Amino acid sequence: MVAVLFSILAGAAMSVQGVMNTRLSDRIGLYESNVLVQGIAFLLSVLVLLFLGKGNFAELGGINKIYLLGGFLGIVITITVMLSIKGLGPTVAISIILISQLVVAALIDGCGWFDTDRIAFCWQKFAGVVLMIGGVLLFKWKN
Repeated sequence: MVAVLFSILAGAAMSVQGVMNTRLSDRIGLYESNVLVQGIAFLLSVLVLLFLGKGNFAELGGINKIYLLGGFLGIVITITVMLSIKGLGPTVAISIILISQLVVAALIDGCGWFDTDRIAFCWQKFAGVVLMIGGVLLFKWKN
């Protein structure tokens, strides 16, 4: 149940952050707001690390180097969320982002990528994605 609550919090935070970042970029610029947002996140991450960190950076040598691309993806996510919200509005942009996340997560599960357990993509999951896409089309449908 705690993981469900964390998932809800993550989704809500992502939607609010996307709109906040977009409004910030309207005033100071896309890349300027990205630097500010990522910089604040870095500083807060260091602070949290100092108080709660229990890991070991020495273990970096033994990991798959592709996992280090997560930092690069953070920049891609921040910028593309701002651009999509600016072009589509929050509801449609976040809906499309969620569908994309679901499809890619299903591919990761189905293929067992990134050391995950393989989970089959059955017809019910496919139907769920189709229903979500239908929901986005309904949101965009103008009378």
